[in-house]
Parts: sequence; structure tokens; C-alpha cells
Amino acid sequence: MTQFDTLDIPQDGYDAVIFDLDGTLVDSMAVHFTAWCEALAKHGAANVFPEDVFYAMGGRPTKDIVMELNGECGLKLDPEVVSIDKREAFLKNLDKVTLNDEVVDFARSLRGKMPMAIATGGSRIVVEKTLQITGLSDLFDEVVTANDVKCGKPAPDVFLEAAARLEIAPERCLVFEDAPAGIMGAQSAGMEVVCVPAPVRVC
Repeated sequence: MTQFDTLDIPQDGYDAVIFDLDGTLVDSMAVHFTAWCEALAKHGAANVFPEDVFYAMGGRPTKDIVMELNGECGLKLDPEVVSIDKREAFLKNLDKVTLNDEVVDFARSLRGKMPMAIATGGSRIVVEKTLQITGLSDLFDEVVTANDVKCGKPAPDVFLEAAARLEIAPERCLVFEDAPAGIMGAQSAGMEVVCVPAPVRVC
């Protein structure tokens, strides 16, 4: 199972809550990393994406990461093809994704009381399947993915789009995020951020 230290959640000052998905609502980052390794190895690029770099780049769209790897490592990977392979590798292990209970419990406590949205760097297909398998599909008023905006995190676009759909001013939105890119994006949108620590695994 996983457990979190108590989150530092403000008591007031916000009218809507926006959640990141991977690493925030769900414990999925290890599954994503395995999928990255499998997809890159398929294209002869094993070991170019170490785990610490993966976590540092968490929250960014897959295609953006592939383009950065091309530049940093002198590769010529096709971002579209690698994205598809990575997506398929992730989906076949979707049953290994679990809930981050403390964050989900907080979201459930707000259901029907406050507008809520998801703002994620994931693709629409992966996000919808993740929400379905974890039972979160009906919890949120809006879901904004990388497919819905021009620029992914760390740009503020997904957060601003979520606020617009909820019809709440950005400065009145509270964001839950785990990744540096997402935290930067939310802050750039003028939103207060609750930083979600990585879960501690307990045997």
C-alpha cells in the first residue's frame, strides 16, 4: 500500500480545486517509467532516459519529452511513433495503477460542494482509461488533457483552460501537483499550489 504525510491544505481562499492526475491522484509514475523504458528500447534508445531525469520531467507531454531527448542525446526518434508505443506499453500495465488515497479522499470530500477539474499532461486516451480503472471518472466536473491545449506543462495552459471551463478566476483555484513542471505551470497561472510528495511504499 502507499501512504502520504499529511498534506498542507489551506482552509479557505479558493472556490475551485484542480488536480494533476499521474503522481497526484494516482500512483502511476513507476508504471509510466517502465512504459518509457520499453518504448525507447524498441527504438534502440535504451538507457537514454534515467529514472531521475524521468521524474524531473514528470507532467510534460510525451511528444515534448521525445523531442528533448532527440536534442540532448542526438537521436532521431519519431515523437508520434514513440508516443504511441509508450501509450500501449502503459495501457497493458494499467492494472498496476493505484490511488493516492489522501488526495482522492480530499477530492471526494468536496464532491457536490466545490467545482473540481483535472489538468494533466497525459493524452486523452490514457487519461480516460486511467480514470475508468481507478473509479474516478465521475468525480470531476472537467478533465483537461494535453490534447486540449497548445502548450503542455510547464506552460500554464492546462490550468487556465480548467479554470475557464469551471468558470472560476485562476487566482481562486487551488491546485494539487507533484511534478516540477506542473507546479511551475500552476504558479504561472496565478494559482496556489499544494505540493504532493511522492508516496512512501510500505511493505
